[in-house]
Amino acid sequence: MERSLSMELVRVTEAAALQSAKWVGKGLKEAADEAATEAMRTVFDTIPMSGKVVIGEGEIDEAPMLYIGEELGTREGPEIDIAVDPLEGTSIVANGAWNALTVLAVADKGNLLHAPDMYMNKIAVGPECRGMVDLDFSVTDNLKAVAKAKGKSISEVTVTIIKRERNQEIIDEIRAAGARIKFFHDGDVAGAINTCFDWTGVDIMLGIGGAPEGVISAVGIKCLGGDFQGRLVPMRDGDSERCESMGVDPGQKFMMNDLVKGDDAIFAATAVTDGEMMKGIQFKGSYAETSSVVMRAKSGTVRFINGRHSLHKKPNMVMED
Repeated sequence: MERSLSMELVRVTEAAALQSAKWVGKGLKEAADEAATEAMRTVFDTIPMSGKVVIGEGEIDEAPMLYIGEELGTREGPEIDIAVDPLEGTSIVANGAWNALTVLAVADKGNLLHAPDMYMNKIAVGPECRGMVDLDFSVTDNLKAVAKAKGKSISEVTVTIIKRERNQEIIDEIRAAGARIKFFHDGDVAGAINTCFDWTGVDIMLGIGGAPEGVISAVGIKCLGGDFQGRLVPMRDGDSERCESMGVDPGQKFMMNDLVKGDDAIFAATAVTDGEMMKGIQFKGSYAETSSVVMRAKSGTVRFINGRHSLHKKPNMVMED
């Protein structure tokens, strides 16, 4: 992939974030998701690449755009796999809460796992803890490993986990071990990526969330030198059959290189609402401000980008009455 592709992809997440931000706090998550999806799809087709969606909004009969198998780009340039979540945290936007992102990940063709739309048990840590944790270890043993790697006591370790009934056993063991918990209600990707930045105050992510989000998270964490593992969790009718049809073993422990192969991948995200990592969209009357991150696994470069967008020159982004 060409180095310039990184900045082109930021344009995609910025456009999606600007459009979906109009719906923050308005209780209309479908409208926010539709706005982000349409904006993302439009900008994708201006980028010099030959891309195919491997993780997207659903199958071709479920989504009008950014569906699995859809081809994106000008059809010139590198052949790449694309994983997208046009609005990671539709409920977050609807409720005006924290950590909504527009996010995407790309890798060379054939290098991203085609994860089925189901649950995944995950563990994510930053670079200091790489190789120290394992999905097959007990929760307590993983907390001890993180504490040792970071020079902390377990009581000082902060775990982030999505607050769902399916994670209650993990939550109980975290509390029994004496670690701290920082819950999130939506937004698996932000939760995973936050483990790689000291200022977020998060040391490890555990728990069962979405499998597609797991692949996107793995790309970001690979760029940052952290560690990520996942295992599919069939919980709904048809999950096992879906795994079989896609040739995926639901019992396999997916390591980082199973989820994203090769030495080159790019992760890009723009904050829609405020979070630990970035500031959300700010509308200032004649312009809007964005905060984005883009990173590349091959170089290890991480760029935080603050953008200022003229709403007069981009009239489709002006707030509607």
